[in-house]
Amino acid sequence: MKLLVIEDNAAMQTTLQRSFERRGFRVGICDDGAKALNRWRAALPDVVLLDLSMPGQDGLDVLAQARAEGLTTPVIIITARGTLGDKILGLNTGADDYLPKPFDLDELEARIRALVRRQGQASEAARPVAVPSFCGLRVDLDSGAVYHQGQPLDLPPREAALLRALLVRPGQAVAKERLFEIVFADAADASPDAIEVVAYRLRKRLAVTEAKLVTLRGLGYLLQPDD
Repeated sequence: MKLLVIEDNAAMQTTLQRSFERRGFRVGICDDGAKALNRWRAALPDVVLLDLSMPGQDGLDVLAQARAEGLTTPVIIITARGTLGDKILGLNTGADDYLPKPFDLDELEARIRALVRRQGQASEAARPVAVPSFCGLRVDLDSGAVYHQGQPLDLPPREAALLRALLVRPGQAVAKERLFEIVFADAADASPDAIEVVAYRLRKRLAVTEAKLVTLRGLGYLLQPDD
């Protein structure tokens, strides 16, 4: 994990660098507010530890400019300015956390790791979800509608549910039992064999597409290109 410490106090620099390098971090130091943004852009740190009282440029100005430029690195303000007003101003300027000096190094490490963990979770959540598609067939993830070559494919609900389940894994067999659970989730009295009727009807409707529904005995159903 890479830390960038923007701090002009030499004793604090040394303490943070030695302590966090012993804990397995890579630590970069910048002691001038005017140079901090250049170092921030170049270092691409996982977390920035930012003091507010800096020579050249105040830490809040550095933070505001970084956010204006689109730098989204999590920032923990570490400062002797610990009034409630200072905290509110720092957080509103774009800090993710605020820790007044003096502080415990174990607590600081815990806050750093929590920030990185949340950042990773947010990135994962924002990752685009792959749209199920195959041979010109595509599922709209919001509505559940199925399209063929960009045009809506008119399917009854159960046939559409079966096709959606197969489009998630095109070219791979899906067990009949699993497909039955998906297609007839709302029908407690349906027979497991009913999935065969739905598959038969879907196979006929797919005749106008480039895909075909194939039955594999003992394995289930799968979609293949209609060669």
